[in-house]
Amino acid sequence: MSAALAAANAGVRVTLMDRGKVLGGQLVKQTHRFFGSERERAGTRGIDIVKILRDEIAANKNIEVLSNCDCLGIYSDRVVSYEWEGKYGYMTAEKTIIATGAAEKMLQFENNDLPGVYGAGAVQTLMNVYGIQPGQKVLMIGAGNIGLIVTYQLLQAGVNVVAIVEAAPKIGGYKVHASKVRRMGVPIYTKTTCKAAIGTDKVTGAVLADVDDKFQIVPGTEREIEVDTICLAVGLAPLSELVQHTGCKMYYIPQLGGFVPERDDNLETTAKGFYIAGDVSCIEEATAAMIEGNIAGLSAAIATGMNHPDTVKLRDEWVEQLKVLRSGKTGAKIRSGMELMHGGQ
Repeated sequence: MSAALAAANAGVRVTLMDRGKVLGGQLVKQTHRFFGSERERAGTRGIDIVKILRDEIAANKNIEVLSNCDCLGIYSDRVVSYEWEGKYGYMTAEKTIIATGAAEKMLQFENNDLPGVYGAGAVQTLMNVYGIQPGQKVLMIGAGNIGLIVTYQLLQAGVNVVAIVEAAPKIGGYKVHASKVRRMGVPIYTKTTCKAAIGTDKVTGAVLADVDDKFQIVPGTEREIEVDTICLAVGLAPLSELVQHTGCKMYYIPQLGGFVPERDDNLETTAKGFYIAGDVSCIEEATAAMIEGNIAGLSAAIATGMNHPDTVKLRDEWVEQLKVLRSGKTGAKIRSGMELMHGGQ
């Protein structure tokens, strides 16, 4: 949505395709307040940010919205095919921005296909969109920001989170999130994994085990806990299949989440005229996705000839803002991934 708004505000006619029935993507699930600066809507809940963006889109005459629309493919002659309202269609565009997001990763353990095993995104959808508790006793696997935030949201919904387990030796998420759940009585066990889900027709428990420095299970450390839900928050992978249709250069870079396209500072890929933004670019915070949306939208607008000095200046300011966001300790992983890409991996 940020990309569409940025391009439209620069004077470009935009068609926005979205798979959801209502615009919002992941923001419709985010009940927590965002970090960052005021410019990136810090202190505002994701569910409120999406309403702001929807209202801005509805008021912008340059944006045509195709919701509940599936993009089927992108072809070498820039034809984009799609299915909308049960009908097949196609269009061409001077510039195309791909912001397909990411998919949740799964974890291999015995009985991981039992009812009661969810991805964290599914749990957020049940609770924050539909108001449904996924269970009463939850084991959270993963102590990154997503695992910690969803744990807190479960607690707010009256759900008992029995424990958080993390295979790494340290908690991956921000300390402020970890402190909140610990204060509410949730233990966090590092160097620990789920070896198996217990149950026949549904989850009734889980087998935990310690792991060594190579993430191998330490024999004899297995212990059972009683839970009815296992929530997986073990990372995301960029949904880059559609980007690959463009023929751009792709790299597998673990620091960025998986297969990602090569891009320049303006987020244009090596397939000229195709831009990316958000988790399809690399797995990062929502703040980065919104900044990238502005960069991609303005860059695409400028490339069509809308290169007013103020527009170029604004785009360059967002590029600089993204560099600032990725500076310091928290951005080291992303920076190392970008170095691998631009080093010609």
